[in-house]
Amino acid sequence: MKKITDSKLFWAITALILSFVFWLYVTSVENDNIRQTFRGVRVELAGEALLRDSKNLVVTGLSTNTVSIELVGPRRVVSSLSSEDLAAQIDVSKLSQSAYASMQYTVSYPSRIDTSGISVTRKVPDTINFTVSKLNSKSIPVRGSFDGSIAEGYTAQPVTFEPSEITVSGPDAFLRNISYAWVSFSAMDVSTTYSIETGFTLMTAEDEPASTEGVTCSTDLVKATLPILEMKELPLTVNLIYGSGANENNTKVTIKPDSITLAGDSAILDAMNNIPVATISLADFNATYSYTYPISFDNSLINVEGITEAEVTVEIVGLESRNFTVRNIQCRGVTEGYEAEVLSKALTVKLRGTPESLAKVTSEDLVAIADLSDYDITTGSNIVNVRIQVDGALDVGAIGGPYTIMVDIQKSS
Repeated sequence: MKKITDSKLFWAITALILSFVFWLYVTSVENDNIRQTFRGVRVELAGEALLRDSKNLVVTGLSTNTVSIELVGPRRVVSSLSSEDLAAQIDVSKLSQSAYASMQYTVSYPSRIDTSGISVTRKVPDTINFTVSKLNSKSIPVRGSFDGSIAEGYTAQPVTFEPSEITVSGPDAFLRNISYAWVSFSAMDVSTTYSIETGFTLMTAEDEPASTEGVTCSTDLVKATLPILEMKELPLTVNLIYGSGANENNTKVTIKPDSITLAGDSAILDAMNNIPVATISLADFNATYSYTYPISFDNSLINVEGITEAEVTVEIVGLESRNFTVRNIQCRGVTEGYEAEVLSKALTVKLRGTPESLAKVTSEDLVAIADLSDYDITTGSNIVNVRIQVDGALDVGAIGGPYTIMVDIQKSS
């Protein structure tokens, strides 16, 4: 025996026999059938694209998205599977009309698996319920809000969206509940026009998020833009034409309101220092003038406060007025070959100035001058405007008017 056990041939034969016995055992075990339950197997719809494209139908409202399946088969095959390897397939390609349906499913295996020895012994649930709906589409408006903050000195116009409408497609039952697309975006201390591409939420008419099951949109993103305008407070001003003794030292101007706030393009506002509302000649009235003027500015600007008129009051203080008679009436600019005869012998005018200056003026210092250069070859009697000249008194002038005389123009003989 010792010779046998020490023999290499003995151990080689022994190893060969043991290997054969182990192979017989493993083979018999692997080919044994086992029973195994797979939970959470996903439900797949086969032919869904064909159903949509050729019949304009869509499947919604699956009663479940996963099932449990019990398989019986060779240990080596079944034990190599997981729930992720399997699928519960429903062929919907043959469906042809809107309806509530209930269908059984088949189990799909990976291509690497030999399924000849596998059988399905239990399915939970055994059938899947769902709804087949007509596919439709409609346009809905895009709405939204800016939830950030605007920098001081600026204002925002209403938010705009591009596109302003989107098309949603899906089952009629779900589309009926979709009313609009809502966009919400934000930024802090915005001082220039702000734009962002962002997603949106489909909403119901009751302002609640709508179901998006089976719904597709013509776009996933919209461009939201918040236009920003600069705001600037600008004083209102009046252009005064001084004269007849009135100047910056004895004239008081009141404007109500004295300023307004405009919003608009910075390039336009930066070039503006004030808003003139009127040009007033101080020779047109005696001591006090009041009038309400419209406030005008560039049409591209926005009147923040909505004030459209300004009440202007001009007061002249420290001056007096007095009537004088003008007898020195002259015509100038008479066309060559014509002559003018002044038919008016005297003209009463009102002069304004300081009491001291008016006291020094006499009728002999006054001249009424008619400019006939525009009358060319006109003949006959004409009422002509005249300019009142006060010789020797720079701070005294005529107010009111216009002053007129009658002139007879004839061709020279």
